[in-house]
Amino acid sequence: MTDAIKTAAKQDFKTLLAGMAINVPKVGEVIKGKIISVDRGEVRLDVAGVTTGVVRGRELFVESREYAGLKAGDEAEATVVDLENENGEMELSFRIAGYQRAWDSMKKWMKDGLTIKAKVVSANKGGLMMRVDALSGFMPVSQLSPDHYPRVTGGDKNRILDKLREMQGKEFEVKVIDVDEKEEKLIVSERAVWEDSQKAVLEAYKIGDIVTGEISALTSFGAFVKFGDGLEGLIHISEIAWQRIDHPKDVLKVGDNVKAQIIQLDHSKIYLSIKRLVDDPWKKVKDKYKMNDKVTGKIIKVEPFGLMIALDKEIHGLAHISELSDDPIANINDKFKLGQELEFEVVSVEPAEHRLGLKVAGVKGKLKKEDKKDEKKEEAKEESKAE
Repeated sequence: MTDAIKTAAKQDFKTLLAGMAINVPKVGEVIKGKIISVDRGEVRLDVAGVTTGVVRGRELFVESREYAGLKAGDEAEATVVDLENENGEMELSFRIAGYQRAWDSMKKWMKDGLTIKAKVVSANKGGLMMRVDALSGFMPVSQLSPDHYPRVTGGDKNRILDKLREMQGKEFEVKVIDVDEKEEKLIVSERAVWEDSQKAVLEAYKIGDIVTGEISALTSFGAFVKFGDGLEGLIHISEIAWQRIDHPKDVLKVGDNVKAQIIQLDHSKIYLSIKRLVDDPWKKVKDKYKMNDKVTGKIIKVEPFGLMIALDKEIHGLAHISELSDDPIANINDKFKLGQELEFEVVSVEPAEHRLGLKVAGVKGKLKKEDKKDEKKEEAKEESKAE
């Protein structure tokens, strides 16, 4: 049969279909059909008793659960690729229909809040690339459950990436939290599943409750505590002790048993405080230290703007650089060292702000107003670094 005859026959078939009083599928339309046979990489369907459709080659799209294990008699959906191929059969695709079906499923799963399984394919510094049914998805690091969240001292991104790569090949239970078919964006969350499992447990706690737990991890911004039935809370560095600390490891270590108070419940996020279980020592600071008192203190931190001084275990003061010498100081580190003990004089006491100002005993210069403002600015910077 010549190409011209084939073309004419094809046109005659299309004309015949168009003239029949039936709903003829169009190219691109998704149709339902009953499987006639599954043989040698080809699946044939009966299309409304009108014609036979065939799915073959790359159009099989067997990666989706819905298209695996098809057999004669089963119903299946497919997309019309061509009304008639070289063998007179309707050319169909599971790949296109399956792709659309997969996106539709994702939207439904997100709407219904269903838990599904997803496999880790690879990792980058932002999170995990996931295989979700037949689609590619992404799970940001923030959406991992506490059990899988990669806590790394110092927040080293390369070490975080190493920990994420260790998860490759693992399967997680997740929820779909964002679907954008047009942008082919699919975001899933393991944390959302964990949050659901914790709701009943969390209902047993309220703000102000005191819990006992174990330090499970330390970071630059705080300490994590495991307590109760698989719960975990965060003690921010500012809630560990009344005095300032550079790092939680200065006063805590992993494995320590601690008591803490719940100060905030934000869905599954639990914030705790150790220091609020201890009386604020600054409430009585004026009973211990008064203006012009001579005191002995140890240098615990040297900064360009001055010295942090430990007067006792609870009260730390600041000696501004303008209060360290009557002569200009070229390099503060050349003149003062960590651990050095000196005699100071109290120049200000501000209990409400947890501030106590000092000057090196014998120094005549007095802290100027503009210096005091600079001092508070620098202290604020230090606090923001800790956060």
